[in-house]
Amino acid sequence: MNKKVLVFGGGTGMSYLLRGLKNYPLDITAVVSVCDDGGSTGILRDEFNMTAVGDIRKVLISLSKTEGDFENLLNYRFTSEGSLNKHTVGNILLAAATNINGSVSSGIKILSKVLNLNGKVMPFTEDVVTLIGEMEDGEVIRGEHYITECPKKIKKVYYDAEPEISDELLNEIATSDIIVLSMGSLFTSVIPTLLSSKVRDAIDKSHAKIVYSCNLFTQPGETDNYKVSDHINTLNEYLGKRKVEYVIANSSKISGKLANRYATEEQKDPVILDLEVVRELCKEAIIDDLVIIEKGVFRHDYFKLGYLIFSLTFEYNYQSDVVRGKNDENC
Repeated sequence: MNKKVLVFGGGTGMSYLLRGLKNYPLDITAVVSVCDDGGSTGILRDEFNMTAVGDIRKVLISLSKTEGDFENLLNYRFTSEGSLNKHTVGNILLAAATNINGSVSSGIKILSKVLNLNGKVMPFTEDVVTLIGEMEDGEVIRGEHYITECPKKIKKVYYDAEPEISDELLNEIATSDIIVLSMGSLFTSVIPTLLSSKVRDAIDKSHAKIVYSCNLFTQPGETDNYKVSDHINTLNEYLGKRKVEYVIANSSKISGKLANRYATEEQKDPVILDLEVVRELCKEAIIDDLVIIEKGVFRHDYFKLGYLIFSLTFEYNYQSDVVRGKNDENC
């Protein structure tokens, strides 16, 4: 029987991680953040009072066995003077499936059959949630895309109300062998999937390994000057009694013209691996050269990343540097 891997996150980071995982014999469930309220997703959310579907679309595509055939179609964004302007085909299909079946979860199941998924996708909640960010200077900002656009440093994020969590999700947590916190926007994609007392309690009771796949670059306003240990410490603040046990991080140097452009044009810098500090926080740090350039953009080597997560289902790790931390009780 395949091991069960439960992935929390959203957006591009999560979709790349899942593209790697689906190549291995694993039982995959993706729990997707649904607090996005900008662009096509925001329009549909307001018009139909439904949870955000944009990140769900990306995740469905990434887990599809027919990914190449459907990716361009589902990601196609209309540009017009009419009502379809800014909408993507995949978002419209998800909205239609949701309206027909009464819930986003049911709508996902319809598209999952069409796309022939290698895994399961579920929303963090069916509620229409509003993410709230408190900045370091005390300003409070409502709405995920407004938080993202704000250049100020984030102190903390939370929802305007406790979200309703399905029994199905709680059961997925209880029966998982590995829980992965995906790379991606830390405060606006990953942490929003932990903002529930029921989810935190379920993770505390779980016997799954808790793994974090760390970002390659910092994100302006969210993680400026963050090292790997800062990402781990921030996630631990939003987890319950159980904390990040394993971290997967890039060990190779990121430099050159493209890296300089990231720094000057986007204010993004490579995340520094402060290994000695990380060893104090985690049971194991799994480090490897995880950087590729795809279409002029730095990306994780998703096939290798999937392999490293898959290897955690065994008692040892393959073809990567494993550094045992001081929190490993078995050391």
